[in-house]
Amino acid sequence: MKQLIRKLNSVFGVARLSAFVLLIVLLGVRLLDPFVVELVRLKTFDFYQVLKPRVYEDVPVTIVDIDEKSLAQLGQWPWARTTMADILNNIAQAGGIAVAFDVVFAEPDRLSPDQYGKTIRGLSEAALGELAALPSTDKAMSDAMRRVRVVVGQAGGVDFITADRPEQPQTPVALLGPDPTAFMFEYPKLLRNIPLLEDAATGKGLFSIYPDPDGIVRRAALTVVVEGKVHPALSVELLRVATGQNAFAVKSNEAGISAVVVGGVEVPTDRNGRIWVHYTPSNPQRFISAADIAKGTFDASRIRNHLILFGTSATGLLDLKATPVNPAMPGVEVHAQILENILSQSFLTRPNYALGAELVATTVLSLLTLLLVPILGALPVLVFGFVLAASWAAGSWYFFSSEQLLLDAGYPLFASLSVYILLVFINYRREEIQRQEIRSAFSQYLAPDYVEQIARNPENLTLGGARRRTTVLFSDVRNFTNISESFASNPQGLTSLMNRFLTPLSNGIMEKRGTIDKYMGDAIMAFWNAPLDDDSQEIHACEAALVMVNRMRTLNEERMREARADGQEFFPLNIGVGINTGDCVVGNMGSEFRFDYSVLGDSVNLASRLEGQTKVYGVTILIGNSTAERVSDLFALVEADLIRVKGKQEPERIFCLLGDVDMALNQTFAAGKASFEDMLRHYRNQDWDAALARCLEISEAGDGELARLAATFRARIENFKKTPPPANWDGVYVAETK
Repeated sequence: MKQLIRKLNSVFGVARLSAFVLLIVLLGVRLLDPFVVELVRLKTFDFYQVLKPRVYEDVPVTIVDIDEKSLAQLGQWPWARTTMADILNNIAQAGGIAVAFDVVFAEPDRLSPDQYGKTIRGLSEAALGELAALPSTDKAMSDAMRRVRVVVGQAGGVDFITADRPEQPQTPVALLGPDPTAFMFEYPKLLRNIPLLEDAATGKGLFSIYPDPDGIVRRAALTVVVEGKVHPALSVELLRVATGQNAFAVKSNEAGISAVVVGGVEVPTDRNGRIWVHYTPSNPQRFISAADIAKGTFDASRIRNHLILFGTSATGLLDLKATPVNPAMPGVEVHAQILENILSQSFLTRPNYALGAELVATTVLSLLTLLLVPILGALPVLVFGFVLAASWAAGSWYFFSSEQLLLDAGYPLFASLSVYILLVFINYRREEIQRQEIRSAFSQYLAPDYVEQIARNPENLTLGGARRRTTVLFSDVRNFTNISESFASNPQGLTSLMNRFLTPLSNGIMEKRGTIDKYMGDAIMAFWNAPLDDDSQEIHACEAALVMVNRMRTLNEERMREARADGQEFFPLNIGVGINTGDCVVGNMGSEFRFDYSVLGDSVNLASRLEGQTKVYGVTILIGNSTAERVSDLFALVEADLIRVKGKQEPERIFCLLGDVDMALNQTFAAGKASFEDMLRHYRNQDWDAALARCLEISEAGDGELARLAATFRARIENFKKTPPPANWDGVYVAETK
């Protein structure tokens, strides 16, 4: 199996193979047809009926309605059977073909004289006898039933309490094909009418309707099994009785029921014997108030030669059904619409080939998506897939609106979209993995922000540059050559030492949003404001320099303790840092085979020269004038000198960075700074004695960097006293090349 998977993977690729497996799973899910899949399909068909419901036609079907008006005029339901007899007699007189009751008369009439007397307390035996001698209202209704063909309604259920009664004669049924009862809906018990009415009826039909699992009546069974016997639905039995047929027929095959034949009409059904009801919205033209029929105040043309359904639309009688076009349609109207579907041949059908067609559509749409996404890309395939999906949806709609066929548009579209999303996800995940690999490869060299930018936009890894203002930092370890010589016999120890001090220095730079350009042995080059904008680039560079110095101091303390513990000689590590700000060319520099993201320009060279001059001035951090102008209020700065570096005519004012804002506010530092600035003034005025006095004063005040800076000038002044500078000397120090 693993070899097969590897072979398929090599042929199709991970994305296509995964999408193909998903397609197989989706086809299997469709064959299993779980409830959620069926529900989406049913909702699609509901949507079609809402968009284009069946147009109402005046077919010979009328509902005699127990409506609110009837309850108001004739009293609460159930009415006296004499009232029912009046209704039946008036229907017969008006020429109704047949009547079907969407109600069941399971008990004797409580208003019949013989029953009514039992409900009155205190009646004498004589009075009870007189009432019992009066005609039964049930008998009156049964007599009326013999004047017109009547189908009494029956209900299927599970918890009816029924008295033992002899079996009723069954409506004959012809089974055309294999035994279909295994496919029919089944009710354990049957709620029947009282024998007197049952015997007078021409037929008996079930009005119970199984809704779909979501409670909506889309399909209605035309035949069911009750107590092991086949029974017709109320609508089927009414048609059979109205047409004078002796039986109805059920056609079946190995897949289930295919049709029910009644009155010479073959009605296609699903495998369970259900018809897909093609609904119109609820229409008052179907209804006549039962009160009008009882009183004889109705239009006889609405009854003559019509099939009559007797039922209720009154809210309190709780016979309301949810349908695709109406959330509360009277149940009797559902039966009327079934009759209309059959009589007008306007029923919906879901052909036997529907499942096969939907599976083929699912496969074709998904395979096209699977094959084309890696070739054309996600967006063109999305457009192409939309056209195909729209074509299938349009075809499904055409078959419904023109041919009354039900083909599911939803599942093929869902499957192909799922395949598309999976392919897009796999491609996205592949790019995400590539980004993670880029982050892993470059995070050791570049600032995290730049690594993220490269990961998001790998196409930026091309040769080229742009001019922008940048702050550049150079750092170098003092006397590292001598230190490295002590590791001549231990190269691994030297490597470990370099990693040990380069790591905290590099972290300090990146923590302050710097980009490390390169390592040059023990030296580091870094810059700010590229690739991402940094409005505080000068501040961040100075902060990074101070962090580097502090971490180097901490490292030296750790190494000194370790050297003492091991009895070895301790060599301190000290760094010099040069910082300068100016316009640079920033971009990917190098060849097509190897390049670095770097900066070039005069300001870069000056930063490097400043790092070298820290040895001359005996200080740790020197910064250029452009940098100092932006940070003078935030750090402890002292003007160090005016220097002219090789290759530049204009002198550069340079500053020594001694500490943060807390040091700048320190009174001792302020006094030392004032003394040094006064020394510089005397120095540039060639007042050597006054300048030298200031140098001695600063040196005696402490042994910090300011004192070492003053010592540098002391040596220079003493040389000038021996050999005065040229007459045109302007106070500028000419720096030697590093």
